[in-house]
Amino acid sequence: MESGIRLSTLCLLLCLGPGRRMLDPPGEYPGAGPAELRRGDALAAGQPKVRRAAEELGGGRGSGSCGVGGWVTALSGSVSGFGVDPSLQIDVLSELQLGGSTEGVRQVPGLHNGSKAFLFPDTSRNVKASPETAEIFFQKLRNKYEFTILVTLKQAHLNSGVILSIHHLDHRYLELESSGHRNEIRLHYRSGSHRSHTEVFPYILADDKWHRLSLAISASHLILHVDCNKIYERVVEKPFMDLPLGTTFWLGQRNTAHGYFKGIMQDVQLLVMPQGFISQCPDLNRTCPTCNDFHGLVQKIMELQDILAKTSAKLSQAEQRMNKLDQCYCERTCTMKDTTYREFESWTDGCKNCTCMNGTVQCEALICPLADCPLNSALAYVDGKCCKECQLVCVFEGRTYFEGQRETVYSSSGDCVLFECKDHKMQRIPRDSCPTLNCPESQQIPLSHSCCKVCKGHDFCTEGHSCMEHSVCRNLEDRAVCSCRDGFRALREDNAYCEDIDECAEGRHYCRENTMCVNTPGSFMCVCKTGYIRIDDYSCTEHDECVTNQHNCDENALCFNTVGGHNCVCKPGYTGNGTICKAFCKDGCRNGGACIASNVCACPQGFTGPSCETDIDECGTGRHSCANDTVCFNLDGGYDCRCPHGKNCTGDCIHEGKIKHNGQIWVLENDRCSVCSCQNGYVMCRRMVCDCQNPTVDLFCCPECDPRLSSQCLHQSGELSYNSGDSWVQNCQQCRCLQGEVDCWPLPCPEVDCEFSVLPENECCPRCVTDPCQADTVRNDITKTCLDETNVIRFTGSSWIKHGTECTLCQCKNGHVCCSVDPQCLQEL
Repeated sequence: MESGIRLSTLCLLLCLGPGRRMLDPPGEYPGAGPAELRRGDALAAGQPKVRRAAEELGGGRGSGSCGVGGWVTALSGSVSGFGVDPSLQIDVLSELQLGGSTEGVRQVPGLHNGSKAFLFPDTSRNVKASPETAEIFFQKLRNKYEFTILVTLKQAHLNSGVILSIHHLDHRYLELESSGHRNEIRLHYRSGSHRSHTEVFPYILADDKWHRLSLAISASHLILHVDCNKIYERVVEKPFMDLPLGTTFWLGQRNTAHGYFKGIMQDVQLLVMPQGFISQCPDLNRTCPTCNDFHGLVQKIMELQDILAKTSAKLSQAEQRMNKLDQCYCERTCTMKDTTYREFESWTDGCKNCTCMNGTVQCEALICPLADCPLNSALAYVDGKCCKECQLVCVFEGRTYFEGQRETVYSSSGDCVLFECKDHKMQRIPRDSCPTLNCPESQQIPLSHSCCKVCKGHDFCTEGHSCMEHSVCRNLEDRAVCSCRDGFRALREDNAYCEDIDECAEGRHYCRENTMCVNTPGSFMCVCKTGYIRIDDYSCTEHDECVTNQHNCDENALCFNTVGGHNCVCKPGYTGNGTICKAFCKDGCRNGGACIASNVCACPQGFTGPSCETDIDECGTGRHSCANDTVCFNLDGGYDCRCPHGKNCTGDCIHEGKIKHNGQIWVLENDRCSVCSCQNGYVMCRRMVCDCQNPTVDLFCCPECDPRLSSQCLHQSGELSYNSGDSWVQNCQQCRCLQGEVDCWPLPCPEVDCEFSVLPENECCPRCVTDPCQADTVRNDITKTCLDETNVIRFTGSSWIKHGTECTLCQCKNGHVCCSVDPQCLQEL
């Protein structure tokens, strides 16, 4: 009793005292803004560890918390769960005046007795707001960044349809759709940068059951509720609702040809407020956490204290070991190209100066000295050296040649004369005898340094080249040149020396979250952080040993995942260290029973009692599955179905209370695409196999076999048609045709983990850039500011008209000032 009073008092203090800020929702304070708030996503994905922690900290599914309640009440104003200010409400069904006169839609009973709903069947329809009605909607929505979409619906199985759509031409300003083919809810919208965005929420809505859906948007904060349960909570791009004239409003379809919603809708509303879900689910407007919420917090704090104590002990041991190491001196060496160098030792490697620093080789590009060559000499590359050196030259017919270089000259009679630079003069040298070529004269190539021709495709690289490490020799038509390998850049203009490009340091990699970029010669690799496993070459996810069963917990223990490992705890009634858990039964368990807890036996089938000492009479209690034409005989621990003398027992089956004869095949009543059969008393079911050669194939279960024109889909452009089952790509979306319906979803893009990014024209995925003025997306850092031309401090993300001008717009992008001139403004001057 005393503990109960103390807990209630603590609950009250938690609600009224300063501790309530701890439970405030994410995103309320500056700096709280991850790409996606994981609490809601973890709930939908079904991760037990994250879901439990999120529900404990946030009040559980379908409930609020002290902080959430106060936050919602403060912002929503008139929303208290009992009504909504009419000036903030758009009742779509009432405004559209759906009824018997609306072709393709008819009124039906709703979710609750007496409520009015509308059926949207698979027929041609045109449910679109008139220009006057649409403008009434848009006057409330235009330039608003906080609103909520509410709808109660029952969507047909496998249907992929649009719930509502606000678009102008091809620009979708706000569109909500549900895909029954991919089990997704999608939100399409436009951001302030006039780019199209799609948020995808994995959830099964098209299951022919009633659901209450709420999508609340507050600037860049988005919350999705289904049946009053918070499913997802994310930070997204701020929507752009500057709706132009001519924008259209559609219900249950995207246009006259695509996105038909099949099912029932009622209570379709748009509320110009961020927490409109409270009007749909008033119970979410709680002002205090329950004692159960507080108990979960206390339990979580105790677990964290235990982890902190263990970590402190490990840290203390590590410090003691480090103190002993401080007394030792160990010189670290470096190894490069099978050569070992001592600490601080320097050497030259090609075109780089390298130094051994603390066991690591650090290299930088070699800076060549400026040389003043004497008369009749000039700078030129020398084999085996990176920098140019002074070499003797010859001047011949207006061109400069270095010592040893050759040049051919043809006389008026066509004879070839060969000259070589020696002692500042081009001296004529005897021409060598030329080998016989095995190619026609049209394939023979003349050379500038020899009177002998070569066949086209001659391999000059085999005759020797000056290409060093990371550079390869490549043949041209009349000579050989050096070229840097992929992933390397030239250190001098002839590409003879090349250095590795550090993709990690320069941001030219594709490593995503939970990975570390590691530079490799000519490339890079993404290494998973400790406690994470690889998804693909560029991304990793947390390794949950408990979910993948890669743990060493006893079968009678509970597994708790941790970053980089897991913990095992014996279940109640068991003792042990978690990897071995044993139970004890004083009197033992008979007839093959197993002790599962203290003095508790798990009896095998056919026995019961505290020690499994009593046989169950299945025949007397009716707990058997003998067919009607057989006789049940009780046995120790079981029973036997025997065929009476003189009768023919056929091996029939009982399925869903009905007798199915041996060998009989039937289709399931609740799943027409699955067939079952009775085989010697056993029922076996499987998914129907699609055989398109069979003229009686069920086209509902096998849409790819449907040759009818009515099952074909019209391309978005209206110029092409596709058969059922076909797929194609359109505007960075993957589309598929299934039984006359077009379903499109965004193509996946790797996340760009960089400060500045841009989405080039005719490309689907953004890429990183180093120039902030070229970027159309900036990862804003509020700690970085800019000084404008009048020395006024501007915060990141702010814009202003440059002082003294009318058409020059400047922006502060993470400490960088970027200005551009508006051509349209110049024309209007």
